[in-house]
Amino acid sequence: MSTLVPASSPGRRSRFTYRHLSQLASYSTSSPLRVVAHIDLDAFYAQCEMVRLGVPQDKPLAVQQWQGLIAVNYPARASGITRHCNVTNARKLCPNLIAQHVATWREGDDKWSYRDDAAAHIATDKVSLDPYRMQSRRILALIKELLPRDLQKVEKASIDEVFLDLSAHVHSLLLDRFAELTGPPPYDDATEALPLPSIVALDWQADALVDLDEDEEALDPDWDDVAILTGSEIVRAIRAQIRERLGYTCSAGVANNKLISKLGSGFKKPNCQTVIRSRAVHTFLAGFKLPKLRNLGGKLGDQVVSTFHTDNLEELLNIALSQFKAKFGDETGIWLYNTIRGVDNTEVNPRTLIKSMLSAKSFRPSINSFDQANKWLRIFAADLYSRLVDEGATDDNKRRPRTVNLHHRTAGQTRSRQGPISPGKVLSEALLFTLAQDLLSQISADGTIWPCDNLSLSMGGFEDAIKGNMGIDSFLIKGARPISLPEDSDNAQDGPSKRARNQLGGLHRFFAKQQSGSADVGRDKDGVGFIGVEQHDDAATAVKAQVWRWGQPSPDEGYQDRRATRIGTWQRISKGRKTPDQMTVVRGRADAVCVQCVAEKHTPVGVEAASSSMDKQDLNLDESVGHAVKAFQAVT
Repeated sequence: MSTLVPASSPGRRSRFTYRHLSQLASYSTSSPLRVVAHIDLDAFYAQCEMVRLGVPQDKPLAVQQWQGLIAVNYPARASGITRHCNVTNARKLCPNLIAQHVATWREGDDKWSYRDDAAAHIATDKVSLDPYRMQSRRILALIKELLPRDLQKVEKASIDEVFLDLSAHVHSLLLDRFAELTGPPPYDDATEALPLPSIVALDWQADALVDLDEDEEALDPDWDDVAILTGSEIVRAIRAQIRERLGYTCSAGVANNKLISKLGSGFKKPNCQTVIRSRAVHTFLAGFKLPKLRNLGGKLGDQVVSTFHTDNLEELLNIALSQFKAKFGDETGIWLYNTIRGVDNTEVNPRTLIKSMLSAKSFRPSINSFDQANKWLRIFAADLYSRLVDEGATDDNKRRPRTVNLHHRTAGQTRSRQGPISPGKVLSEALLFTLAQDLLSQISADGTIWPCDNLSLSMGGFEDAIKGNMGIDSFLIKGARPISLPEDSDNAQDGPSKRARNQLGGLHRFFAKQQSGSADVGRDKDGVGFIGVEQHDDAATAVKAQVWRWGQPSPDEGYQDRRATRIGTWQRISKGRKTPDQMTVVRGRADAVCVQCVAEKHTPVGVEAASSSMDKQDLNLDESVGHAVKAFQAVT
């Protein structure tokens, strides 16, 4: 059957313009011709086990975690089994249920495994979702393989769902199929209407097409219909290949934006594709409850329901914009009004930015030795590294974590330690394990840590990997971000600009005076903490501009941010000093070290040496200022 049926009356004009067509090629989120798809794997964890075990599609299977269920396939659901069932009740509902326990890490092992006795070892095992992550990666890789490399925009929304912005791909196919779209607009005016498509009927094949009312359905198709149809063909082909090559079924929604396409993918499951044309959006939405909409399943959605006494979208669609604005303010009111109508200009983001990762285990009974803890730290490191691989964070020039955190709980008390992950080191399980061991040693130095009820290892501070050469500063200063230097570092400036040097010209006078003073803790206009010595405001102001912006170098600082981190220096020389007078001395020393570092352009090695030397000699503030000068001169 032909997909497109020729039209009989050319010359009529479309509702869409040449500008709209151009926007389609550029992935414009406001284009009325935009095409977005959402692909959702059906009962994904259960399917992974069915594919792995070779279980036929009509056999009931559930994925077990300890005594509960975390995934149920559709044949098992037909027997009334849900994820809220425990294994015992599920077997009563379906005696022939296949209950497959998830893979687990076991204390002392360095690899996860499927184990027949996992459910009985909750104290010594930890759940691993790595098998499902690996299958997710295979599916995502196949989707990207099937789309043109230069015409794909794929967002991994979760382990079992992806968004596709097919706009540019659809634009390319439209130009290939319809000669009337290839010419320039009349009078070179992009606001001129396009000619109507040269077809009067569209073949939607096996798609679940949301109906229009009779009057709308009687109209000839326009370019938004043709674009959606073209997108549905692409998605249908992708789903067929996922089924044929990998063995997984998935459902999909095809619409004009992410909001509607996601509703569409769940509209008819399993293994079905729902197409929502732009003119059918209101009809489609009328059958949903408000909490089904993205971002409205929580407190804001509850407020809307309590305010208007309904969660029915069909009723909420009748509420005027003025009422939404009056109840929720202009910004939120407008957003709610539009969202309820299916308006969503959210971009499909191929690069979803992760913020942190966590691997944890609660111990029942508690663990009581470093040997036991180290076994779990090794498991945490392997677990987190697997997820880093999944996110592509181990590839060159990809986002990677800057910090690793260990959290320890004993007798209701939780203690945590954080350390940097050097940007100069390759991420690996071994590196994460070593860092975790170091952090546990730091926690143990603070007091009794056994018995331990819970351990968790996390990573955070994800940022883009650095291209080019990195300055030595990034390796020496705890907590500093790596500094990207030009590839030809010989051409890089190695000192402050003239203006910066003039600003710092009075610093030597500050050292010459060697006046002691109380330290004043304050904040600059951006809320960045700083410590200034009251009697030396000029020097403190100059240094604040150069050093104390904590990772934001001054525009005119020629040598970029040497970043002698004042707070780190303060912490290093503050151990054992608790009284206000003692802390005044500490803060003064920290200021002296950092002021001199900026003035003389010394490296972080100099900062460390100077502060360490001052600490060992237990100098007072006056002495420390002069000693800082000597220490810096000695190490540079």
